[in-house]
Amino acid sequence: MTQHILITGASRGIGAAIATSLSHEDTRIFAVSSKDYDLSTDQGAQNLWDGARDSLDGRIDILINNAGIFENNPIEADEADWIDSWNRTLQVNLTASAILCRRAVRHWQECNSPGRIINIASRAAYRGDSPQHWHYAASKAGMVAMTKTIARGYARENILAFAICPGFTMTGMADEYLASRGGDKLLADIPLGRVAMPEEVAEMVAFCALKAPPSMTGSVLDINGASYVR
Repeated sequence: MTQHILITGASRGIGAAIATSLSHEDTRIFAVSSKDYDLSTDQGAQNLWDGARDSLDGRIDILINNAGIFENNPIEADEADWIDSWNRTLQVNLTASAILCRRAVRHWQECNSPGRIINIASRAAYRGDSPQHWHYAASKAGMVAMTKTIARGYARENILAFAICPGFTMTGMADEYLASRGGDKLLADIPLGRVAMPEEVAEMVAFCALKAPPSMTGSVLDINGASYVR
């Protein structure tokens, strides 16, 4: 059966690579970016689910939450601005994903059908991030915890959930970060000697979406060149 897939954050980098990878399979894909739906509001996430469901003839089989923001937020910033950045990051990276996960689980329950969720988290969920990115690390740790909770709660209904935790990946967002932090020093912390490519992450996502055995539900998979091992 053709798999209907919703992918967020698909305009570039990891999301675009995921969409390309999955387009080679027996799939129909609804891939969106921030230009299509504003995930900084609850209504934006709700509208996205409704739009995807309508576009995919009322059925979504796989949800891939990849959308995220990575804002610099030093503790020296004005407190109101610092809090705003926290709230915005948590909304886009975690709450919007939670809304979509909830809609997906409810959809599969109502249809009595299986489903899969793949959440793109981060190495930062376990290792933490820079002093300017408390909020980013916290949002990704929340995504990992949410994934595990969904996996434990709904496995008997054949609703499966996986999280993937990349380290630095060769995307526009990572390029900017590497340049601002002294790329050579950061690369020295990666035993592999390079950052991951989006296509490598996409290969892991495609496996979880289409081929991973059900007993893998709840798995959190790392792809960081051994820069952090658990």
